[in-house]
Amino acid sequence: MSYIHGYDPVTLREQVDPRECKDRLEEIGEQRSLPALLERVWLLKVLGRLEDSLVLSEQSVRVARMAGTRKDLLRARILHASVQQYRGAFAAAEQELATCAYEAEGQEWNGIAAFAYQHLGRVHYDAGDFGAARSDFKRALFLRQESGATDDQLESTLLAIDAADRRRSNASVAS
Repeated sequence: MSYIHGYDPVTLREQVDPRECKDRLEEIGEQRSLPALLERVWLLKVLGRLEDSLVLSEQSVRVARMAGTRKDLLRARILHASVQQYRGAFAAAEQELATCAYEAEGQEWNGIAAFAYQHLGRVHYDAGDFGAARSDFKRALFLRQESGATDDQLESTLLAIDAADRRRSNASVAS
């Protein structure tokens, strides 16, 4: 079940039903498996519980490093960086996401690379660098197309490209 009901066209943040997310968080409880940890991190993030999400994301990176695959570790690092983005730590998030994107591309893990570029674009977008955001979103779109992504994933990336274009145009008009 997807808890994402769409994306805000201005902020590009996930639109969720908080009640559904809280219910799922309670259902997961204190499970310690890596998938449960990652899901808890994401749920806490979208619910705005960023300090809890940060602590748990750091734990998930450690668990992935000790007991997961390289792909698991990349996913955990990308999610950790997205929590940093939500907290406004753009430089740290940008560095981590760029590293993850390059590593995933080097391994030809296009789906993971696209996920990293999508989040990297969101960091640039939040930081006001709409040109870089657009470039990252375009790279994510290409990689998602290459990896056979779902229509929902492609649509979210197209929405992000459009939003970056609009914001870039508005910024140039205001100058």
